[in-house]
Amino acid sequence: MMRIAVVDGQGGGIGSTIVKRLREKFGADVEILALGTNSAATSAMMKARANKGATGENAIIRNTGRVDVIVGPLSIVLANGMLGELTPGIAEAIASSMARKILLPVNQEGVEIAGIQREPLPHLIEKVVEYLKPGIRGR
Repeated sequence: MMRIAVVDGQGGGIGSTIVKRLREKFGADVEILALGTNSAATSAMMKARANKGATGENAIIRNTGRVDVIVGPLSIVLANGMLGELTPGIAEAIASSMARKILLPVNQEGVEIAGIQREPLPHLIEKVVEYLKPGIRGR
């Protein structure tokens, strides 16, 4: 079974939307681990039906090496992202993880990615699902 970590902070709105869509599309074929920089984010992702949840820097650092895929906004690999909630340690752990990373180019941190068209969040999340489909069906 594929293990997917969804990482988010602040209110967990992006993460909970990702978890909800992954659960709708793949049901029990995936294990979803909600990793929040704060309890509100983790709680929102758990309400969206993640299998397990953990909160804070140590929990995120410890678990990013135990999953197959990490999904979240681009800011999860930016030190001090999410208004400072995302610590340099978290950014390093995620960027260094051997897990496949699928990052949504949501421009919250003053970082622009050349060549990327801005799209609404629901369209970006559908792209996440499309990226994951072959890996889940192949298991």
